Amino acid sequence: MNVEIRHSPSFAIARCTLAGGEQLKAESGAMSATSAGVEIEAKMQGGLMKGLKRSVLGGESLFMTTLTAPSQGGWVDVAARLPGDLITLPVNGAVNLTRGSYLASEASIEIDTKWGGFKNVFGGEGGFLIHATGQGQVVASCYGALDQVQLGAGESIVIDSGHVVAFDPSVTFTTRKASSGIMNTLKSGEGFVMEFTGPGLVYTQTRNPDALVAWLTEVLPFSRA
Repeated sequence: MNVEIRHSPSFAIARCTLAGGEQLKAESGAMSATSAGVEIEAKMQGGLMKGLKRSVLGGESLFMTTLTAPSQGGWVDVAARLPGDLITLPVNGAVNLTRGSYLASEASIEIDTKWGGFKNVFGGEGGFLIHATGQGQVVASCYGALDQVQLGAGESIVIDSGHVVAFDPSVTFTTRKASSGIMNTLKSGEGFVMEFTGPGLVYTQTRNPDALVAWLTEVLPFSRA
């Protein structure tokens, strides 16, 4: 599969070019267009229980879309719900993504949920992560522009939980309150942060989807009813 990302960084869309008979797995609703002859099938990857686990715990759709290129090959365009950038992540073993970041992947990639531990359950992204394993490529989305942070061995960085997109499995992390005490938390307007320790890459987004939801809830008419 060859991936070409267009219209970055504000309204990115990824064109995934497939060889004859090659398959692409995509989040439900991610497909925006295909070349002629591409077959589209929606199903629960891994069965009902695995689909429910990925949907309820990982924040992804219950169903995934499998797109199969005809014998002459073809292409599939995928795009995210929110405006922002896309990135192609090479998976050579595993990579972790936060809730809502997974968009599409090669058929060789297995998508599952991974428990991040009780110490992480109160972060903005929850205690569960999307865990991509295998050999191939994953297309991930972000809200806003994308940043990459390369951490050396033992090097740490603190990131607001709503700004995290993905990170290497070699990176360890914990989740904690941004400020000590309730009053400090209220005054700062910050909730929970994630502290990552290298070595490895951490991918972040310049906008926070949770902040968008909170703002819309506050200003929309029904919130004042």
